[in-house]
Amino acid sequence: MGRVTNLVGVLLVSLLCSGVVLAAPGCPEIQQFLAGKAVGVLCFHSTDLRANNPFGTTGITPLDNSIKTFADGTPLPGPTILGSNFSFTPQTDRSVISNGPTPTLVAVPGIQVEGWFADDPGKEARFLLRFPDNWNGKLVVAGVAGTRSEYNGDWAWSDYVLPKGYAYASQNKGVLNVYFVLLGSLTPPAGDPLACRLNPSSTNWVHYYTSDPQKPFTVWTQYMLLTASLAQEATRVTYGHFPRRTYAVGTSNGGYQVRRAIEEAPNLFDGGVDWEGTFIDPNGPNVLVDLPHVLANFPAYVASGYDPNSKAAQNILAAGYPPDIVNHTPTGVDSLWGRYNGSFWEVTTCQWQKRFDPSYDTYVSGLANYDYLSRLNVPGVYDSVAAVQTTGKIKKPLVTVAGTMDALLPIKRQARAYEAVVNASRQGNNDQRNAQYRLYEVQNGNHIDPYVIPFPQLAPIQPHSQKAFDLLVDHVESNSPLPPSQCIPKGGAISQNPLQPGNCVNLFVP
Repeated sequence: MGRVTNLVGVLLVSLLCSGVVLAAPGCPEIQQFLAGKAVGVLCFHSTDLRANNPFGTTGITPLDNSIKTFADGTPLPGPTILGSNFSFTPQTDRSVISNGPTPTLVAVPGIQVEGWFADDPGKEARFLLRFPDNWNGKLVVAGVAGTRSEYNGDWAWSDYVLPKGYAYASQNKGVLNVYFVLLGSLTPPAGDPLACRLNPSSTNWVHYYTSDPQKPFTVWTQYMLLTASLAQEATRVTYGHFPRRTYAVGTSNGGYQVRRAIEEAPNLFDGGVDWEGTFIDPNGPNVLVDLPHVLANFPAYVASGYDPNSKAAQNILAAGYPPDIVNHTPTGVDSLWGRYNGSFWEVTTCQWQKRFDPSYDTYVSGLANYDYLSRLNVPGVYDSVAAVQTTGKIKKPLVTVAGTMDALLPIKRQARAYEAVVNASRQGNNDQRNAQYRLYEVQNGNHIDPYVIPFPQLAPIQPHSQKAFDLLVDHVESNSPLPPSQCIPKGGAISQNPLQPGNCVNLFVP
Protein backbone atom coordinates (compact mmCIF):
# COMPACT_ATOMS: atom_id res chain seq x y z
CA MET A 1 0.00 0.00 0.00
CA GLY A 2 2.89 2.33 0.75
CA ARG A 3 4.24 1.46 -2.70
CA VAL A 4 1.30 3.15 -4.40
CA THR A 5 2.32 6.52 -2.98
CA ASN A 6 5.96 5.98 -3.81
CA LEU A 7 5.12 5.01 -7.37
CA VAL A 8 3.03 8.03 -8.26
CA GLY A 9 5.98 10.05 -9.51
CA VAL A 10 7.61 7.03 -11.07
CA LEU A 11 4.50 6.09 -13.04
CA LEU A 12 4.04 9.64 -14.25
CA VAL A 13 7.50 9.39 -15.78
CA SER A 14 6.46 6.08 -17.33
CA LEU A 15 3.37 7.67 -18.81
CA LEU A 16 5.48 10.27 -20.58
CA CYS A 17 8.43 8.08 -21.54
CA SER A 18 7.21 4.57 -22.16
CA GLY A 19 3.54 4.77 -22.96
CA VAL A 20 2.33 3.21 -19.72
CA VAL A 21 -1.39 3.76 -19.35
CA LEU A 22 -2.97 3.35 -15.93
CA ALA A 23 -6.32 1.57 -15.80
CA ALA A 24 -5.76 0.32 -19.34
CA PRO A 25 -8.18 -2.25 -20.83
CA GLY A 26 -7.86 -5.40 -18.76
CA CYS A 27 -6.97 -3.78 -15.43
CA PRO A 28 -10.53 -3.13 -14.23
CA GLU A 29 -11.45 -6.76 -14.85
CA ILE A 30 -8.31 -8.03 -13.12
CA GLN A 31 -8.80 -5.72 -10.16
CA GLN A 32 -12.40 -6.86 -9.83
CA PHE A 33 -11.24 -10.49 -9.90
CA LEU A 34 -8.64 -9.79 -7.20
CA ALA A 35 -11.15 -8.13 -4.86
CA GLY A 36 -11.08 -10.08 -1.61
CA LYS A 37 -8.04 -12.05 -2.73
CA ALA A 38 -5.51 -9.22 -2.70
CA VAL A 39 -4.96 -5.75 -1.28
CA GLY A 40 -2.86 -2.83 -2.43
CA VAL A 41 -3.23 -3.97 -6.04
CA LEU A 42 -1.36 -1.95 -8.65
CA CYS A 43 -2.24 -2.69 -12.28
CA PHE A 44 -1.01 -0.89 -15.38
CA HIS A 45 -0.39 -1.44 -19.06
CA SER A 46 3.14 -0.89 -20.39
CA THR A 47 4.58 -0.77 -23.88
CA ASP A 48 7.36 -3.04 -22.61
CA LEU A 49 7.18 -5.55 -19.76
CA ARG A 50 10.85 -6.48 -20.01
CA ALA A 51 12.89 -5.51 -16.97
CA ASN A 52 15.86 -4.96 -19.27
CA ASN A 53 14.44 -2.08 -21.26
CA PRO A 54 15.18 1.68 -21.33
CA PHE A 55 12.45 2.24 -18.77
CA GLY A 56 13.17 -0.79 -16.58
CA THR A 57 13.77 1.36 -13.50
CA THR A 58 10.46 3.21 -13.86
CA GLY A 59 7.97 0.64 -12.68
CA ILE A 60 8.61 -2.77 -14.27
CA THR A 61 11.17 -3.61 -11.60
CA PRO A 62 10.45 -1.22 -8.71
CA LEU A 63 13.19 0.69 -6.95
CA ASP A 64 14.84 -0.80 -3.88
CA ASN A 65 13.17 0.25 -0.63
CA SER A 66 10.09 1.57 -2.45
CA ILE A 67 7.82 -0.15 0.07
CA LYS A 68 7.81 1.31 3.58
CA THR A 69 4.83 -0.50 5.15
CA PHE A 70 3.22 -3.89 5.49
CA ALA A 71 0.05 -4.58 3.51
CA ASP A 72 -2.12 -3.03 6.23
CA GLY A 73 -0.12 0.20 6.28
CA THR A 74 1.84 -0.59 9.45
CA PRO A 75 5.41 0.75 9.14
CA LEU A 76 8.12 -1.81 8.50
CA PRO A 77 10.58 -2.39 11.38
CA GLY A 78 14.16 -1.19 11.55
CA PRO A 79 16.31 1.44 13.29
CA THR A 80 15.76 5.11 12.54
CA ILE A 81 19.10 5.42 10.76
CA LEU A 82 18.08 2.89 8.12
CA GLY A 83 14.32 2.81 8.41
CA SER A 84 12.77 -0.04 6.43
CA ASN A 85 15.67 -0.29 3.99
CA PHE A 86 16.47 -3.81 2.74
CA SER A 87 13.00 -5.19 3.46
CA PHE A 88 12.14 -4.89 -0.25
CA THR A 89 15.00 -4.79 -2.77
CA PRO A 90 13.73 -5.66 -6.28
CA GLN A 91 16.52 -4.02 -8.28
CA THR A 92 19.17 -5.79 -6.22
CA ASP A 93 17.27 -9.08 -6.21
CA ARG A 94 17.21 -9.55 -9.98
CA SER A 95 21.02 -9.32 -10.15
CA VAL A 96 22.03 -11.46 -7.17
CA ILE A 97 22.31 -14.81 -8.95
CA SER A 98 21.74 -13.87 -12.60
CA ASN A 99 24.87 -13.21 -14.67
CA GLY A 100 23.09 -10.33 -16.38
CA PRO A 101 19.92 -9.36 -18.23
CA THR A 102 18.67 -11.78 -20.84
CA PRO A 103 19.33 -10.08 -24.19
CA THR A 104 16.13 -9.52 -26.15
CA LEU A 105 15.43 -7.21 -29.08
CA VAL A 106 11.66 -6.82 -29.22
CA ALA A 107 9.50 -4.93 -26.74
CA VAL A 108 6.76 -6.89 -24.96
CA PRO A 109 3.65 -4.76 -24.39
CA GLY A 110 1.23 -5.97 -21.76
CA ILE A 111 -0.23 -5.69 -18.29
CA GLN A 112 1.67 -5.83 -15.00
CA VAL A 113 -0.12 -6.54 -11.74
CA GLU A 114 1.33 -6.62 -8.24
CA GLY A 115 -0.18 -6.78 -4.80
CA TRP A 116 -0.36 -8.40 -1.39
CA PHE A 117 -2.22 -11.62 -0.61
CA ALA A 118 -5.21 -10.58 1.47
CA ASP A 119 -5.30 -13.64 3.73
CA ASP A 120 -1.69 -13.52 4.95
CA PRO A 121 -1.80 -12.88 8.72
CA GLY A 122 1.76 -11.51 8.55
CA LYS A 123 0.74 -8.93 5.90
CA GLU A 124 3.94 -9.46 3.87
CA ALA A 125 3.09 -12.09 1.21
CA ARG A 126 3.28 -10.55 -2.26
CA PHE A 127 2.72 -11.61 -5.88
CA LEU A 128 3.57 -10.36 -9.37
CA LEU A 129 1.70 -11.06 -12.63
CA ARG A 130 2.71 -10.11 -16.19
CA PHE A 131 0.37 -10.65 -19.12
CA PRO A 132 1.75 -9.92 -22.62
CA ASP A 133 -0.68 -8.60 -25.19
CA ASN A 134 0.52 -11.29 -27.58
CA TRP A 135 -0.02 -14.39 -25.42
CA ASN A 136 1.05 -17.88 -26.47
CA GLY A 137 -1.52 -19.50 -24.21
CA LYS A 138 0.99 -20.65 -21.57
CA LEU A 139 2.12 -19.59 -18.11
CA VAL A 140 5.45 -19.64 -16.25
CA VAL A 141 5.42 -19.46 -12.44
CA ALA A 142 8.71 -18.53 -10.77
CA GLY A 143 10.15 -19.37 -7.38
CA VAL A 144 12.58 -16.94 -5.79
CA ALA A 145 16.09 -17.35 -4.41
CA GLY A 146 17.16 -16.72 -0.83
CA THR A 147 14.81 -14.31 0.92
CA ARG A 148 14.38 -12.21 -2.20
CA SER A 149 11.34 -10.46 -3.59
CA GLU A 150 8.95 -11.48 -6.35
CA TYR A 151 11.19 -9.57 -8.79
CA ASN A 152 14.14 -11.92 -8.25
CA GLY A 153 13.62 -13.64 -11.61
CA ASP A 154 13.22 -10.50 -13.73
CA TRP A 155 16.51 -10.84 -15.64
CA ALA A 156 16.93 -14.61 -15.69
CA TRP A 157 13.37 -15.82 -16.20
CA SER A 158 10.81 -13.08 -16.87
CA ASP A 159 12.85 -11.43 -19.62
CA TYR A 160 13.46 -14.84 -21.18
CA VAL A 161 9.88 -16.13 -21.32
CA LEU A 162 7.87 -12.94 -21.91
CA PRO A 163 9.31 -12.32 -25.42
CA LYS A 164 8.29 -15.90 -26.27
CA GLY A 165 4.69 -15.00 -25.38
CA TYR A 166 4.37 -16.66 -21.98
CA ALA A 167 2.45 -15.06 -19.16
CA TYR A 168 4.62 -14.79 -16.05
CA ALA A 169 3.90 -14.97 -12.32
CA SER A 170 6.07 -14.81 -9.23
CA GLN A 171 5.84 -14.39 -5.45
CA ASN A 172 8.07 -13.72 -2.44
CA LYS A 173 7.60 -17.02 -0.56
CA GLY A 174 5.28 -15.13 1.78
CA VAL A 175 8.05 -13.07 3.37
CA LEU A 176 9.90 -9.79 2.98
CA ASN A 177 13.70 -9.74 3.00
CA VAL A 178 15.66 -8.38 5.96
CA TYR A 179 16.06 -5.37 8.23
CA PHE A 180 18.94 -4.15 10.38
CA VAL A 181 18.48 -4.26 14.14
CA LEU A 182 21.89 -3.18 15.45
CA LEU A 183 24.97 -1.56 13.94
CA GLY A 184 28.57 -1.59 15.12
CA SER A 185 28.31 -4.16 17.90
CA LEU A 186 30.49 -7.18 18.65
CA THR A 187 27.62 -8.83 20.50
CA PRO A 188 24.09 -9.62 19.33
CA PRO A 189 21.20 -7.32 20.22
CA ALA A 190 19.68 -8.23 23.57
CA GLY A 191 16.18 -7.46 22.34
CA ASP A 192 16.17 -9.72 19.27
CA PRO A 193 17.08 -13.39 19.81
CA LEU A 194 16.57 -14.09 16.10
CA ALA A 195 19.18 -11.59 14.87
CA CYS A 196 22.08 -12.81 12.71
CA ARG A 197 25.34 -11.03 11.95
CA LEU A 198 26.15 -10.62 8.28
CA ASN A 199 29.40 -12.60 8.36
CA PRO A 200 31.99 -13.79 10.92
CA SER A 201 33.80 -10.43 10.97
CA SER A 202 30.75 -8.16 10.82
CA THR A 203 29.50 -5.97 13.65
CA ASN A 204 26.13 -5.39 11.97
CA TRP A 205 23.11 -7.47 12.94
CA VAL A 206 20.04 -8.18 10.83
CA HIS A 207 16.68 -9.83 11.24
CA TYR A 208 15.36 -12.05 8.46
CA TYR A 209 11.59 -12.02 8.19
CA THR A 210 11.72 -15.71 7.32
CA SER A 211 12.98 -16.42 10.87
CA ASP A 212 9.71 -15.20 12.41
CA PRO A 213 7.66 -17.98 14.06
CA GLN A 214 4.58 -17.19 11.96
CA LYS A 215 6.57 -17.81 8.76
CA PRO A 216 7.69 -21.48 8.76
CA PHE A 217 9.45 -22.69 5.62
CA THR A 218 6.31 -24.66 4.76
CA VAL A 219 4.83 -21.40 3.42
CA TRP A 220 7.40 -21.46 0.61
CA THR A 221 5.50 -24.29 -1.09
CA GLN A 222 2.14 -22.84 -0.09
CA TYR A 223 2.74 -19.55 -1.89
CA MET A 224 4.24 -21.20 -4.97
CA LEU A 225 1.03 -23.20 -5.39
CA LEU A 226 -1.26 -20.33 -4.40
CA THR A 227 0.39 -18.03 -6.94
CA ALA A 228 0.04 -20.64 -9.69
CA SER A 229 -3.68 -20.98 -8.96
CA LEU A 230 -4.15 -17.21 -8.78
CA ALA A 231 -2.25 -16.66 -12.04
CA GLN A 232 -4.20 -19.35 -13.88
CA GLU A 233 -7.49 -17.75 -12.82
CA ALA A 234 -6.17 -14.30 -13.73
CA THR A 235 -5.21 -15.46 -17.24
CA ARG A 236 -8.79 -16.61 -17.74
CA VAL A 237 -9.98 -13.16 -16.72
CA THR A 238 -7.41 -11.47 -18.97
CA TYR A 239 -7.52 -13.65 -22.06
CA GLY A 240 -10.82 -15.50 -21.75
CA HIS A 241 -9.40 -18.96 -21.05
CA PHE A 242 -7.03 -20.82 -18.76
CA PRO A 243 -3.43 -21.47 -19.84
CA ARG A 244 -2.88 -24.60 -21.90
CA ARG A 245 0.37 -25.31 -20.04
CA THR A 246 1.91 -24.12 -16.78
CA TYR A 247 5.64 -24.45 -16.02
CA ALA A 248 7.60 -23.84 -12.83
CA VAL A 249 11.08 -22.28 -12.79
CA GLY A 250 13.31 -21.07 -9.99
CA THR A 251 16.80 -20.68 -8.58
CA SER A 252 18.30 -21.77 -5.23
CA ASN A 253 15.47 -21.64 -2.66
CA GLY A 254 13.29 -20.91 -5.68
CA GLY A 255 14.54 -24.16 -7.18
CA TYR A 256 13.41 -25.83 -3.97
CA GLN A 257 9.97 -24.32 -4.57
CA VAL A 258 9.98 -25.83 -8.07
CA ARG A 259 10.84 -29.29 -6.74
CA ARG A 260 8.11 -29.16 -4.12
CA ALA A 261 5.63 -27.91 -6.72
CA ILE A 262 6.37 -30.82 -9.04
CA GLU A 263 6.23 -33.26 -6.13
CA GLU A 264 3.00 -31.93 -4.65
CA ALA A 265 0.89 -30.36 -7.39
CA PRO A 266 0.75 -32.32 -10.67
CA ASN A 267 -2.67 -30.77 -11.24
CA LEU A 268 -1.15 -27.28 -11.40
CA PHE A 269 2.10 -27.79 -13.32
CA ASP A 270 3.17 -29.54 -16.50
CA GLY A 271 6.87 -29.54 -15.67
CA GLY A 272 9.66 -27.55 -14.09
CA VAL A 273 13.28 -26.41 -14.19
CA ASP A 274 15.15 -25.95 -10.94
CA TRP A 275 18.48 -24.13 -11.07
CA GLU A 276 20.62 -24.99 -8.02
CA GLY A 277 17.57 -26.06 -6.00
CA THR A 278 18.00 -26.54 -2.25
CA PHE A 279 17.90 -30.14 -1.01
CA ILE A 280 16.47 -30.92 2.42
CA ASP A 281 16.55 -34.31 4.16
CA PRO A 282 15.88 -34.41 7.91
CA ASN A 283 18.48 -37.16 8.20
CA GLY A 284 21.00 -35.25 6.05
CA PRO A 285 22.27 -33.92 3.79
CA ASN A 286 20.94 -30.47 4.48
CA VAL A 287 22.33 -26.99 5.10
CA LEU A 288 22.56 -27.50 8.86
CA VAL A 289 24.57 -30.70 8.47
CA ASP A 290 27.06 -29.31 5.95
CA LEU A 291 27.75 -25.61 6.45
CA PRO A 292 29.21 -25.83 9.99
CA HIS A 293 32.09 -27.88 8.52
CA VAL A 294 33.27 -24.99 6.37
CA LEU A 295 32.73 -22.47 9.16
CA ALA A 296 34.92 -24.57 11.45
CA ASN A 297 37.76 -25.03 8.96
CA PHE A 298 37.91 -21.85 6.90
CA PRO A 299 39.84 -19.69 9.44
CA ALA A 300 42.62 -22.28 9.64
CA TYR A 301 42.68 -22.50 5.84
CA VAL A 302 43.22 -18.73 5.61
CA ALA A 303 45.91 -18.96 8.30
CA SER A 304 47.68 -21.60 6.19
CA GLY A 305 48.07 -19.05 3.41
CA TYR A 306 45.24 -20.64 1.38
CA ASP A 307 47.24 -23.87 1.13
CA PRO A 308 45.11 -26.42 -0.76
CA ASN A 309 47.06 -29.21 0.93
CA SER A 310 46.42 -27.94 4.46
CA LYS A 311 44.40 -30.09 6.83
CA ALA A 312 41.69 -27.43 6.92
CA ALA A 313 41.34 -27.39 3.12
CA GLN A 314 41.23 -31.17 3.01
CA ASN A 315 38.53 -31.19 5.70
CA ILE A 316 36.38 -28.85 3.62
CA LEU A 317 36.83 -31.01 0.52
CA ALA A 318 36.06 -34.14 2.53
CA ALA A 319 32.77 -32.55 3.63
CA GLY A 320 31.70 -32.54 -0.03
CA TYR A 321 32.63 -29.02 -1.07
CA PRO A 322 34.27 -28.14 -4.40
CA PRO A 323 37.89 -26.91 -4.49
CA ASP A 324 38.72 -23.28 -3.89
CA ILE A 325 39.88 -20.89 -6.61
CA VAL A 326 42.51 -18.45 -5.42
CA ASN A 327 43.43 -15.45 -7.55
CA HIS A 328 46.30 -13.18 -6.56
CA THR A 329 45.48 -9.55 -7.29
CA PRO A 330 47.36 -6.27 -6.76
CA THR A 331 45.31 -5.76 -3.60
CA GLY A 332 45.79 -9.25 -2.18
CA VAL A 333 44.16 -12.67 -2.38
CA ASP A 334 40.70 -13.22 -3.89
CA SER A 335 39.35 -16.63 -2.85
CA LEU A 336 36.12 -18.19 -4.07
CA TRP A 337 35.64 -19.80 -0.68
CA GLY A 338 36.40 -16.42 0.87
CA ARG A 339 33.56 -14.81 -1.08
CA TYR A 340 31.14 -17.46 0.12
CA ASN A 341 32.44 -17.05 3.67
CA GLY A 342 31.90 -13.30 3.53
CA SER A 343 28.40 -13.41 2.04
CA PHE A 344 26.66 -16.73 2.58
CA TRP A 345 28.05 -19.43 4.85
CA GLU A 346 27.45 -18.06 8.34
CA VAL A 347 24.34 -16.00 7.68
CA THR A 348 22.66 -18.95 5.91
CA THR A 349 23.53 -21.29 8.78
CA CYS A 350 22.18 -18.73 11.22
CA GLN A 351 18.87 -18.37 9.40
CA TRP A 352 18.32 -22.11 9.27
CA GLN A 353 19.41 -22.71 12.86
CA LYS A 354 17.12 -19.93 14.11
CA ARG A 355 14.27 -21.46 12.14
CA PHE A 356 14.69 -25.14 13.01
CA ASP A 357 16.59 -25.12 16.31
CA PRO A 358 16.02 -21.73 18.01
CA SER A 359 17.03 -22.96 21.47
CA TYR A 360 20.67 -23.34 20.38
CA ASP A 361 22.84 -20.48 21.65
CA THR A 362 24.05 -19.23 18.28
CA TYR A 363 26.87 -16.90 19.19
CA VAL A 364 27.95 -18.46 22.50
CA SER A 365 28.12 -22.12 21.50
CA GLY A 366 29.02 -20.99 17.97
CA LEU A 367 27.71 -21.90 14.54
CA ALA A 368 31.01 -23.56 13.64
CA ASN A 369 30.32 -26.00 16.48
CA TYR A 370 26.72 -26.67 15.55
CA ASP A 371 26.08 -30.41 15.21
CA TYR A 372 22.65 -30.92 13.70
CA LEU A 373 22.61 -34.70 14.03
CA SER A 374 23.35 -34.48 17.75
CA ARG A 375 20.46 -32.03 18.13
CA LEU A 376 17.79 -34.36 16.77
CA ASN A 377 16.73 -35.19 20.31
CA VAL A 378 15.71 -31.54 20.83
CA PRO A 379 11.90 -31.45 20.58
CA GLY A 380 10.67 -30.13 17.25
CA VAL A 381 13.99 -30.07 15.38
CA TYR A 382 13.57 -33.25 13.34
CA ASP A 383 9.85 -32.81 12.75
CA SER A 384 10.17 -29.22 11.53
CA VAL A 385 12.88 -30.19 9.02
CA ALA A 386 10.93 -33.26 7.94
CA ALA A 387 7.94 -31.03 7.20
CA VAL A 388 9.85 -29.30 4.40
CA GLN A 389 11.95 -32.14 2.99
CA THR A 390 12.34 -32.70 -0.75
CA THR A 391 11.05 -36.22 -1.33
CA GLY A 392 12.00 -36.86 -4.97
CA LYS A 393 8.51 -38.22 -5.62
CA ILE A 394 8.00 -36.10 -8.70
CA LYS A 395 4.79 -36.37 -10.62
CA LYS A 396 5.65 -34.31 -13.71
CA PRO A 397 8.87 -33.82 -15.73
CA LEU A 398 11.61 -31.97 -13.85
CA VAL A 399 15.10 -30.83 -14.85
CA THR A 400 17.78 -29.80 -12.36
CA VAL A 401 20.66 -27.62 -13.58
CA ALA A 402 23.51 -27.33 -11.08
CA GLY A 403 27.10 -26.14 -11.04
CA THR A 404 29.95 -28.36 -9.95
CA MET A 405 31.68 -25.43 -8.18
CA ASP A 406 28.70 -24.43 -6.04
CA ALA A 407 30.20 -23.73 -2.60
CA LEU A 408 26.88 -22.90 -0.92
CA LEU A 409 24.85 -25.93 -2.02
CA PRO A 410 27.68 -28.29 -3.06
CA ILE A 411 26.67 -30.59 -5.87
CA LYS A 412 27.79 -33.77 -4.10
CA ARG A 413 25.50 -33.00 -1.16
CA GLN A 414 22.65 -31.28 -2.95
CA ALA A 415 21.86 -31.85 -6.66
CA ARG A 416 23.24 -35.39 -6.66
CA ALA A 417 21.44 -36.12 -3.39
CA TYR A 418 18.16 -35.06 -4.98
CA GLU A 419 18.91 -37.19 -8.03
CA ALA A 420 19.41 -40.12 -5.66
CA VAL A 421 16.04 -39.70 -3.93
CA VAL A 422 14.30 -39.39 -7.30
CA ASN A 423 16.00 -42.63 -8.35
CA ALA A 424 14.99 -44.27 -5.08
CA SER A 425 11.35 -43.30 -5.66
CA ARG A 426 11.17 -45.11 -8.99
CA GLN A 427 10.16 -48.47 -7.51
CA GLY A 428 7.66 -50.07 -9.85
CA ASN A 429 7.67 -46.96 -12.03
CA ASN A 430 11.14 -46.98 -13.57
CA ASP A 431 10.31 -46.11 -17.16
CA GLN A 432 7.99 -43.23 -16.31
CA ARG A 433 10.26 -41.70 -13.67
CA ASN A 434 13.30 -42.17 -15.89
CA ALA A 435 11.59 -40.03 -18.52
CA GLN A 436 10.59 -37.45 -15.94
CA TYR A 437 13.91 -36.38 -14.39
CA ARG A 438 17.24 -35.04 -15.64
CA LEU A 439 20.29 -33.59 -13.91
CA TYR A 440 22.48 -31.36 -16.05
CA GLU A 441 25.76 -30.57 -14.29
CA VAL A 442 27.51 -27.40 -15.45
CA GLN A 443 31.24 -27.99 -15.09
CA ASN A 444 32.83 -24.98 -13.34
CA GLY A 445 29.40 -23.48 -12.65
CA ASN A 446 28.84 -22.03 -9.18
CA HIS A 447 25.89 -20.73 -7.16
CA ILE A 448 26.42 -17.05 -7.98
CA ASP A 449 26.68 -16.38 -11.72
CA PRO A 450 28.16 -12.86 -11.28
CA TYR A 451 31.24 -14.53 -9.77
CA VAL A 452 32.33 -15.30 -13.33
CA ILE A 453 33.62 -11.70 -13.43
CA PRO A 454 36.23 -11.95 -10.63
CA PHE A 455 36.77 -15.64 -11.40
CA PRO A 456 36.85 -16.10 -15.19
CA GLN A 457 37.66 -19.77 -14.60
CA LEU A 458 33.97 -20.25 -13.74
CA ALA A 459 31.10 -20.85 -16.16
CA PRO A 460 27.65 -19.21 -16.01
CA ILE A 461 24.64 -21.44 -15.42
CA GLN A 462 21.86 -19.10 -16.60
CA PRO A 463 22.15 -19.92 -20.35
CA HIS A 464 22.00 -23.65 -19.63
CA SER A 465 18.97 -23.23 -17.37
CA GLN A 466 17.15 -21.30 -20.07
CA LYS A 467 18.06 -23.93 -22.66
CA ALA A 468 16.83 -26.62 -20.28
CA PHE A 469 13.50 -24.80 -20.12
CA ASP A 470 13.13 -24.91 -23.90
CA LEU A 471 14.05 -28.61 -23.95
CA LEU A 472 11.49 -29.32 -21.22
CA VAL A 473 8.76 -27.51 -23.16
CA ASP A 474 9.60 -29.47 -26.33
CA HIS A 475 9.47 -32.67 -24.31
CA VAL A 476 6.09 -31.89 -22.74
CA GLU A 477 4.39 -30.46 -25.81
CA SER A 478 5.99 -32.34 -28.70
CA ASN A 479 7.17 -35.51 -26.95
CA SER A 480 10.74 -34.69 -27.94
CA PRO A 481 13.19 -36.77 -25.90
CA LEU A 482 14.95 -34.93 -23.12
CA PRO A 483 18.73 -35.20 -23.46
CA PRO A 484 20.07 -37.63 -20.87
CA SER A 485 21.50 -36.50 -17.56
CA GLN A 486 25.01 -35.32 -18.25
CA CYS A 487 28.08 -33.29 -17.48
CA ILE A 488 28.06 -30.13 -19.58
CA PRO A 489 31.79 -29.57 -20.14
CA LYS A 490 33.21 -26.10 -19.60
CA GLY A 491 32.34 -24.13 -22.73
CA GLY A 492 29.98 -26.88 -23.90
CA ALA A 493 26.21 -27.26 -24.23
CA ILE A 494 23.47 -29.72 -23.35
CA SER A 495 23.67 -32.54 -25.87
CA GLN A 496 21.49 -35.45 -26.97
CA ASN A 497 24.73 -37.45 -27.20
CA PRO A 498 26.90 -36.17 -24.35
CA LEU A 499 30.58 -37.00 -24.17
CA GLN A 500 30.17 -37.49 -20.42
CA PRO A 501 26.72 -38.83 -19.46
CA GLY A 502 25.87 -38.84 -15.77
CA ASN A 503 27.90 -36.88 -13.22
CA CYS A 504 30.99 -34.82 -13.96
CA VAL A 505 34.19 -36.68 -13.11
CA ASN A 506 36.01 -33.43 -12.38
CA LEU A 507 34.29 -30.64 -10.48
CA PHE A 508 36.77 -28.10 -11.78
CA VAL A 509 38.86 -27.84 -14.93
CA PRO A 510 41.30 -24.93 -15.41
